[in-house]
Amino acid sequence: MTEELWKIIKARDIVIPKLLLLKYKDLKLTDRELILLIYLLDIQDTSFNPKQIGIDLHLTLEEVMEEITTLTSLGLVKLEVKKVGNVRDEFVNLDGLYQKFVYIIVNGTAEEQKKEVSTDIFTTFEHEFGRTLSPMEYEIINAWLDGDYTEELVLLALKEAIYNGTTNLRYIDRILHNWYKKGIRTVEDVEKDKKNFQTKKVKSLEIFDNYDWLNDSNE
Repeated sequence: MTEELWKIIKARDIVIPKLLLLKYKDLKLTDRELILLIYLLDIQDTSFNPKQIGIDLHLTLEEVMEEITTLTSLGLVKLEVKKVGNVRDEFVNLDGLYQKFVYIIVNGTAEEQKKEVSTDIFTTFEHEFGRTLSPMEYEIINAWLDGDYTEELVLLALKEAIYNGTTNLRYIDRILHNWYKKGIRTVEDVEKDKKNFQTKKVKSLEIFDNYDWLNDSNE
């Protein structure tokens, strides 16, 4: 048990799920991420207040956001924007963690047999954007991967956006949506669509170049 965790337990009346302590390594959690999860499980007010979290856990604001981003990418924490009165605020949703608990109880392991999302995709986005992704951006990318788009397709859409001089998730989402409407589901489909477009473009230019403008009868 780390010194930081011991301090929190002494300072607060906290009930720590035994399952979390036993399986946090299986969940790929660091000690600090474990501490933050325990803290989030204990608080009554679910509104996301990173400044207060930092004060309570003796972390900088940057450290809090870094840990939240990691927990979000692991699917254990989700930040939801809700409207309270006339004000929009972020709230912490731990449904992902509870679902993981259920999975562990039923299967005895935290390793889910499902499509595995490589953390490299987030590293690639951050490299291309030149900055750290926000928790909300992690959620958007995860939603793409959990939905209709493969990791390869998302990365290809990112490449298209960069080629067009844009580092914007909305732009990338439009690319993915347009591909989906056209029945494009794989990288091969994208390449085929590009070839078809180029073929049509060449044919249009050939028609234009071969047109007999001197004998145009439409006068």
